[in-house]
Amino acid sequence: MQIRPTTDQDLDLFVDTLHVAFGQFGGTPDENGGGVWWSALEMDRGLLAVTPDGRAVGTAAAYSFELTLPGEVLVPTAGVTAVGVLPTHRRQGLLTAMMRHQLTELRARGEFLSVLLASEALIYRRFGYGPATYTGRLTVERHRSAFALPRAHRTTDAESSAAGTDTGSVEVLRRAACGEILEEVYDRYRRAQPGALSRPHHWWARGAGQVPVAPTPRYVAVHRDVDGVPDGYASYSLDGGVLTVDETIATNDTAATALARFALGHDLATRVVFKHLPSEHPLRWQLADFNATEASSNTDWLWVRLLDVPRALTARGWFADGELVLDVDDPFLGEHTRYLLTVRDGKADCVPTDREPDLSLDVSDLGSVYLGGTTPSTLVRAGHIHAHHPGAAALADQLFRSDRTPHCLHWF
Repeated sequence: MQIRPTTDQDLDLFVDTLHVAFGQFGGTPDENGGGVWWSALEMDRGLLAVTPDGRAVGTAAAYSFELTLPGEVLVPTAGVTAVGVLPTHRRQGLLTAMMRHQLTELRARGEFLSVLLASEALIYRRFGYGPATYTGRLTVERHRSAFALPRAHRTTDAESSAAGTDTGSVEVLRRAACGEILEEVYDRYRRAQPGALSRPHHWWARGAGQVPVAPTPRYVAVHRDVDGVPDGYASYSLDGGVLTVDETIATNDTAATALARFALGHDLATRVVFKHLPSEHPLRWQLADFNATEASSNTDWLWVRLLDVPRALTARGWFADGELVLDVDDPFLGEHTRYLLTVRDGKADCVPTDREPDLSLDVSDLGSVYLGGTTPSTLVRAGHIHAHHPGAAALADQLFRSDRTPHCLHWF
């Protein structure tokens, strides 16, 4: 079996092979070749597994993204995607061979992080990936959606906006009429949001991915601040009395609250479903009826894989000082190294050490705690991480915390 890189001439073969692997049929591109998920593929980053007689039986690819780390640090990352093996060739070691080949290539390109969305949680942990951000949805029956009355002690602009005194405006536009606004607002949002990925311009231009990047008909509520500058949007559809918000992007709490009020105030809706919200979203606290929201579909989203531990740990921002010795096992790549992590004034130094470890962990668990969305103590209690002495887990919690809960909306 040969694993070879792809070129632009392999696009149709690559897409056809992947569709067979997943038992699906592809859509029809528009006249410019866009409007389908594969219109954003970077064929110089793809892999094909080919049999000796020339049949393609496996695929893997990667996108070139920026990932926002804690501290509003932007770093390049590989977004692994389109991984599939034909049903006739599964359980023969082909997936493992492709993933090892890909990780070797990513390292050769100088990349120290890779991320993916896992179709099955059991598959990717063994390749060193760990779930690092989470997402869910909130459903609100509109007759229970009244917002709480203002608190007497609220004095700041942010608190006043939560009470309903937004001085901006909301305008409803068709998806096709506001692409530039969506792209600009999303880019401002993702630069400040840990766990967020960039959406390169060609994704928007080609209509790749899912709504609102895809050209699927949608209405978009655009929020503008008091100066008329767009600072948030909500992409939505209305069907049978259910208003479904595909994506809410807001660069501040004022815009987020105004967009929630807009959705919940739609006269033709009896129920509003907010998709892809972080677990700590404040909406249920903003409503008069605390139990008016129903949480569902709480699941993992972005999985993170560290390819170079020292580079990854020194890249992100830190919000507490301290020292921690991490004994990191990477069985998939056959590596086992002990590191001394030293954090001072928001910066980290990470070097190999012979000191006794504070924590022993798999590289997949390090991926889970890397963005601050999973606490090390949770994984200690779960039996994933071993703490070698009392206090080690608490110290790790302090060090690995983020300035904001990491969250990723981008589908790839």
